[in-house]
Amino acid sequence: MRAGLSGIGAEALTTPGDPRAEALDRLPVREAVPALLRALDDRGVAVLCAPPGTGKTTLVPLVLAGLVGGGPVRRVLVAEPRRIAARAAARRMAWLLGERPGGKVGFTVRGERQAGRGTVVEVVTTGVLLQRLHRDQELTGVDVVVLDECHERHLDADTAAAFLLDVRAALRPDLRLIAASATTDAEGWARLLGDGESGERGTDGGEGATDGGGGSEGPAPVVSAPGVSHPVEVVWAPPERPVRPPHGMRVDPALLDHVAAVVRRALREREGDVLCFLPGVGEIARVAGKLGGPAEAEVLQVHGRAPAAVQEAVLAGADGGRRRVVLATSVAESSLTVPGVRIVVDCGLAREPRMDHARGLSALTTVRASRAAARQRAGRAGREASGVVYRCWPEAEDARLPRFPSPEIAGADLTAFALQTACWGDPDASGLALLDPPPAGAMTAARETLTAIGAVDAAGRATERGTRMARLGLHPRLARALIDGAKEVGARRAAEVVALLSEEPPREYGDDLAAAWRTARHGGDPYAARWRQEARRLEQALTGTGDARPDGARDARDARDARDAGGARDAGGAQRATRGDDAVAGLLAALAFPERVARRRGERAYLMAAGTGAELGDGSRLGGAPWLAVAVADRPVTAASARVRLAAVTDEDTARAAAVALASEGAEVHWADGDVVARRVGRLGAIELVSRPLAKPDPELVRQALLEGLRREGTGLLRWSAQATAVRQRMAFLHRELGGAWPDVSDAALLDSADDWLGTELARARGRADLGRVEAGQALARLMPWATGEAARFEELAPERIEVPSGSRVRVDYGADRPVLAVKLQELFGWQEAPRIAGGRVPLLVHLLSPAGRPAAVTADLASFWKDGYRSVRAELRGRYPKHPWPEDPSTAEPTRRTNTRR
Repeated sequence: MRAGLSGIGAEALTTPGDPRAEALDRLPVREAVPALLRALDDRGVAVLCAPPGTGKTTLVPLVLAGLVGGGPVRRVLVAEPRRIAARAAARRMAWLLGERPGGKVGFTVRGERQAGRGTVVEVVTTGVLLQRLHRDQELTGVDVVVLDECHERHLDADTAAAFLLDVRAALRPDLRLIAASATTDAEGWARLLGDGESGERGTDGGEGATDGGGGSEGPAPVVSAPGVSHPVEVVWAPPERPVRPPHGMRVDPALLDHVAAVVRRALREREGDVLCFLPGVGEIARVAGKLGGPAEAEVLQVHGRAPAAVQEAVLAGADGGRRRVVLATSVAESSLTVPGVRIVVDCGLAREPRMDHARGLSALTTVRASRAAARQRAGRAGREASGVVYRCWPEAEDARLPRFPSPEIAGADLTAFALQTACWGDPDASGLALLDPPPAGAMTAARETLTAIGAVDAAGRATERGTRMARLGLHPRLARALIDGAKEVGARRAAEVVALLSEEPPREYGDDLAAAWRTARHGGDPYAARWRQEARRLEQALTGTGDARPDGARDARDARDARDAGGARDAGGAQRATRGDDAVAGLLAALAFPERVARRRGERAYLMAAGTGAELGDGSRLGGAPWLAVAVADRPVTAASARVRLAAVTDEDTARAAAVALASEGAEVHWADGDVVARRVGRLGAIELVSRPLAKPDPELVRQALLEGLRREGTGLLRWSAQATAVRQRMAFLHRELGGAWPDVSDAALLDSADDWLGTELARARGRADLGRVEAGQALARLMPWATGEAARFEELAPERIEVPSGSRVRVDYGADRPVLAVKLQELFGWQEAPRIAGGRVPLLVHLLSPAGRPAAVTADLASFWKDGYRSVRAELRGRYPKHPWPEDPSTAEPTRRTNTRR
């Protein structure tokens, strides 16, 4: 690659007489090739921004490899996010050269390889690329790497880009790197590649980066290619009635009914094939069933699990003139070209990975598709001629859609990513060039998982075991199950079960993992074929037999360790042969997901070790099993428990062995059923295994349990006499009116400060009965502001009683918002002003009572009452109570608490 590339011009891309020249000449990206080559010569990195169908995935790699355009031969690696896209791209490039895959152009995906010594353009998945980078960081022999569809922000693609930038900075400044995007939002990638190329991440490769090109600072060059300009009409086709928004994996069946109706409408109204976008395989199958194979069209299903023959038929185009309806996931947005499509029906939904770290559940969730995805999908209708897109949502909602899809790193399970970065030598990923940093909480959860399975040490560095796990091409959980399970059941059986866990079986296989295993063994469906292929790959990876790695590379130490763990021990493994399928499946599932071992607690209900409830579906054959190892579960947004989708029957011994890191035993003292409960408990995570009473619990644990009880049930657990309640009300009044040193004595405040005023009593108490004997008033006195001296003024500021003109000492009621003095009217004769408390700040509210003690009037201004209000009260009550004095001028009358006779 030291030789310049920019001498190849657009006019020299094809050779007259080449049978594929016409197809190559029609690709719009050819106009951008000279600028791309100059950018690589100058900087060594570039961002290629080209819409789908322009040839960025097919023509550009052929030019870079010298297979088109006459340049020197170079080895080019093209990384695709999906297996289906990798196969399709390789087949298309091979066709353009008049060959079949495996010659000058080949591909490698997990479990399948069509490439040889003469292959110069190899299309791989990003997962395969990561595996190669771990085995050979320099990518020996590779001259150019193209990261295709990087705008989709898959985690493997982001990780591969970060590793490749490290390689360029430190080891291979001559390695060319292209980030190919199908959208115009390339600025982030340009900055990322520019920073990496100039060594701004603190690596030691900054000087070397200059050797790969100009070494200029600033963003990497962005080269744009023109797109196909056929117009696409937008038809808004929302449902007539509102549909429920998606949650979890659930999509409202009413929306799927509507999508099927829109497909039928499009077939009636327009010409050409239909490409319908749906979020997942289940929705594709349901819409296909609703369409029922229209007489005028063939219905095809395209997704990652579709058989290769179906994928090839879709990509080959219509045969015999019959129209086609292609139901596809987002894989058809940009990675594939579907010829003949003039109509797109977009349901407006997509699937994104989400990780619930609190419950240890990882799953796909249904979300609204972004505006960028909607543009991509619509563009599929205008690839070959003018077309139309039917959008199944209201036009008014379009502006509220997210601009771009969420990057996978923001919400996915990062366990595999954390192991990748640990093996790379950067456990916290702080030195990697990433568009978005990994969330700290997700990385912490990932490191905890890796530590528990022995993949990383306490510092987060990869162990020898972790390195071996990373090379298996599996999620670390499954790698742990494969390695440890092979020691117990043999390499073949372990590989077969792990292959089932690595790709969830079809729903019709049921929720019993062992039964699904038996079905796959004898199945002739596409899933069973893929399962057998993956099982062979995993067995070979363990035992070191066959071509375990896609490119044929070997690691002798890994092979020796695998033989020790698997096949070499099979000959003497008599115990292995006695294990039935259920026991083997239960062991492997428990090893992979130890926090999901679950014990029965109801007819179909289980509790997983992680603390999440789990429920079996109706008709499940797993019902009644005391223990389950749950392999796949999801928790709907509105559900309290997770829904078991795939599990195996197991037993307590297996669960204990697999989840040993979750096992614990110790004293548990807490508040339960209204009192302190003290026990010694053995647990497996949240599952209680054994329990016995604890005779002498730790006093501190008892104190915490009592505080827990007070928080749950309130201060009513204490004994509140009338006097204590009155003291609390007086203190609350002073806090409200004066604040400062006078404390808050509300329930919440008292519970927060329980140690301050109940410390002595809590230290002596052992249960609810002891709390009930605590005199709350005496304890509450500890909160008085004794240190400032204000406590001595308590009676002055908030007097318990007030002496009235008759000589009576009347209790003040502080229970209301304002303190009340309730007293018989005759006892206040001559009193012109109600007394003030709280240092003269607050006048008492006087409730004037009749001789019978019933309220007659309420006033805070006695002088005004005697002048204006008394006359009407006197007129009303004088005849009813004739024995009591009712003077005409109460302001000068003698106060009394007696009748006229007694006076």
